[in-house]
Amino acid sequence: MTETTTRKVVANMSLSLDGRYYGAGGEYDMGWVAPHAVTESMRDQSVRMTTTATTILLGRKNYEGFGGYWPTVARDENAEPRDRTLARWLDDVEKIVFSTTLTETPWQNSRLADGDPVSVVKRLRDEPGGDIVVQNSASIIRTLLVADEIDRLTLNLCPELVGGGARLFEDGIPVTSWSLADLSTSESGAIYLTYDRRR
Repeated sequence: MTETTTRKVVANMSLSLDGRYYGAGGEYDMGWVAPHAVTESMRDQSVRMTTTATTILLGRKNYEGFGGYWPTVARDENAEPRDRTLARWLDDVEKIVFSTTLTETPWQNSRLADGDPVSVVKRLRDEPGGDIVVQNSASIIRTLLVADEIDRLTLNLCPELVGGGARLFEDGIPVTSWSLADLSTSESGAIYLTYDRRR
């Protein structure tokens, strides 16, 4: 893994064309993401992340969901090789979990955050390591956007209009400027957009 002197905070999220991260049916209305999450292109993007990031920030729901799925993939010799690479990385990477209800974190190399997302990120920036990734945790991403602590946005823009549900970019987020660092398309029609914060 790449060690850097200035740690970048990277927010990863899949969004619909109408800017939602889940649909009108509530937080489990995410079936529309699935066809765009297991493409060849998305798998390549996920493996690329494993070469630069050394810390991942998760909310409770994603921590429990990922922890219930990926360790099994890591041990599955028949799993798609890139999925297994990502799964092994998720097992090994430092995982910091933001939760008001969890009291323990059984997944290896994970721990509960000892502060709010902004204070934790500021502290992590001063420690050695690679990128700090916020993986699909909208509340953490929004909190860090408000504090101007996101350096890169990677958005998997899915060609779906879901007609309702929560938006990542709600009213009230501060005005900021971003530059396009990379763009790729997937065979499902999704566009993977990488934006760097222009300061």
